[in-house]
Amino acid sequence: MDSPRVTVETHLPGGLPGFTLVGLPETAVREARDRVKSAIQNCGFDFPRGKVVVNLAPAELAKEGARFDLAIAISVLRATGQLPARASRRYEFIGELGLFGELRATRGCLCAALAVQREPDAADTRLIIPAVNAAETCAGPENLLLTARHLTEVVAFLRDPAAHPLGVPTTQAPADVPPAGLGLDDVLGQHGAKRALLIAAAGGHHLLMVGPPGTGKTMLARRLSGLLPDLERGSAMEVAAVYSAAGLPAPPAGRPPCRDPHHSASAPAMVGGGRQALPGEISLAHRGVLFLDELPHFKPSVLDLLREPLESGEISLARAGYRSTFPARFQLVAAMNPCPAGRHCTDHSCRCSPDQVRRYQGRVSGPLLDRIDLHVAVPPVPRHLLLGALPGASVGGALEARQLVTQARAVQAERQGCLNAEVTGTAVLQAARLDAAGRRLLERATERYVLSARGAHRVLRTARTIADLDGAGAVATSHLSEALSFRALDWDGGLGMAAR
Repeated sequence: MDSPRVTVETHLPGGLPGFTLVGLPETAVREARDRVKSAIQNCGFDFPRGKVVVNLAPAELAKEGARFDLAIAISVLRATGQLPARASRRYEFIGELGLFGELRATRGCLCAALAVQREPDAADTRLIIPAVNAAETCAGPENLLLTARHLTEVVAFLRDPAAHPLGVPTTQAPADVPPAGLGLDDVLGQHGAKRALLIAAAGGHHLLMVGPPGTGKTMLARRLSGLLPDLERGSAMEVAAVYSAAGLPAPPAGRPPCRDPHHSASAPAMVGGGRQALPGEISLAHRGVLFLDELPHFKPSVLDLLREPLESGEISLARAGYRSTFPARFQLVAAMNPCPAGRHCTDHSCRCSPDQVRRYQGRVSGPLLDRIDLHVAVPPVPRHLLLGALPGASVGGALEARQLVTQARAVQAERQGCLNAEVTGTAVLQAARLDAAGRRLLERATERYVLSARGAHRVLRTARTIADLDGAGAVATSHLSEALSFRALDWDGGLGMAAR
């Protein structure tokens, strides 16, 4: 995502025909010699008959991908005199070339645009990218970007910019209304879970729902993204840059992303990395929601990798060939059954032994559960409510809940400049403004339920969010009591999670 600048140099020493590419190129970069040669010849330009040496500097930086094709082609055309010597000095290039000169989609265009913006001479520099990447760069610096569809367009522009101008990315309008049918009013019952979902959306808190199969856990989790307000421009640009680095289409303009990886996901797929420095699911969920269904079925080693990003908001990858840092400030929403059969403590038909229940629940470590603010029970829906429901649902409830979330987040931004879930330990005490009764209640709860320091602070953050939803200036004992009720997994047998 840093997109360091790479300078392309071409030398024509003469001699026997050949194309030498130096500068630590990987396979996709070495294959550029065939793509560039074919594109130049098929576009009607002359390719040097002798030896061609192309250097990608700095030499110690490993080059990967096909993004250097356009720059190599322009450098060769300059070396052969088919472009003026000073024509391309104000421009930088990124793009993959087809064999006939067309510019194809290239990973990392927005990251490159943001890197150009950070350079000292950004005001005098323009970045030329493929036109098919224009949509992902709409969140980036508009005055620095030019788009092209073909190599001939770029050459004509460099020869005479006034006569052959290139395109400019246009800004997309963000979505104003959440998708229809994703409101909380079409979920039958589950008032406690709905309340927890509203609190989680208002304060950016992590949420775990525990209940038997078919009670609506997945349905509730998928409605969290509809409660979240649109992202600010800076946050939307961060999200778009992550998706650009991954080579994936970004979410709708201004909307928080929502990722739902399968429980068989590997560690590199979840946190990023692998053979190339690519962002993982936690980075793709940056400024959005990461939903982990069937939480105990994820590998414990994969779940433990989430502990540091949940606290720091970023993931640092150190591998043999690279070191990379990706943003990962996501909101975790997880769902799980109380036992392998899913009916533990709901009826007498559960066939799981106490040892099976302990092993199942033990796949989710205590330190990870301690980092989750809200623990919610999702019981079965009563039959009379299920059969007596009317078809269809109104959107008014969804809009009202989203308005409450937006108002609560605005209060938090004015008070501390961030969400309650992101407030540090000392600042949360000042934001809560507990009275003597509230302090005694929190002390008794911390001692009785053996809450850690992190757990106690998370209770305070949740209580502060509940007070913001109620429009209260200080956290009352009622807000603190409700926040403590959402830490049920800290109790002995809370949410029916104790083995029989």
